[in-house]
Amino acid sequence: MKKASQHSEVKPIKIELVSDPMYLCGARELVSCIAHRVGFGDMECSKIALALDEAMCNIIRHGYQRQTDRPIWLTIYPQKPDETTFGGIEIIIEDEAKQINPDTIIGRDLSDIKPGGLGVHIMREVMDEVLYEKRRGKGMRLKMSKSAPRPDQAPRIGQRSSGPTPAKRQVS
Repeated sequence: MKKASQHSEVKPIKIELVSDPMYLCGARELVSCIAHRVGFGDMECSKIALALDEAMCNIIRHGYQRQTDRPIWLTIYPQKPDETTFGGIEIIIEDEAKQINPDTIIGRDLSDIKPGGLGVHIMREVMDEVLYEKRRGKGMRLKMSKSAPRPDQAPRIGQRSSGPTPAKRQVS
């Protein structure tokens, strides 16, 4: 997948949230809508929104110990389909939580059946790439990306079709 920085024609969407779970629904809806616009189907949009939700819940719960007034920065890079890709999405989430070694961020053993603790596993299953890193100074950065595999469907609004034009429907 092309890195977002290589897409000079597509500007990122940047928002700053506080670590209050009340705002998670807005972040999920935003990511889901953008994912749909760049070519993902409804199920994949829901999965991407779930991965975002799990990541942000982990920041609130583990990084900020449930404090509801700490900053979280969300940057979304929509990647439009072109000649070499079917589009995709890159999501970057940053915080000012305590830094930890990214290698220690692992999901629990799936054979240990109990509620909770599946967020990291879900993110890694849903997204093509999940990368944790320390930010300069303080906090952590999570980069998640996913390519859209929809070559057999009609292009979205504003895209040109390389195939035959569908028949127009008459409205009476």
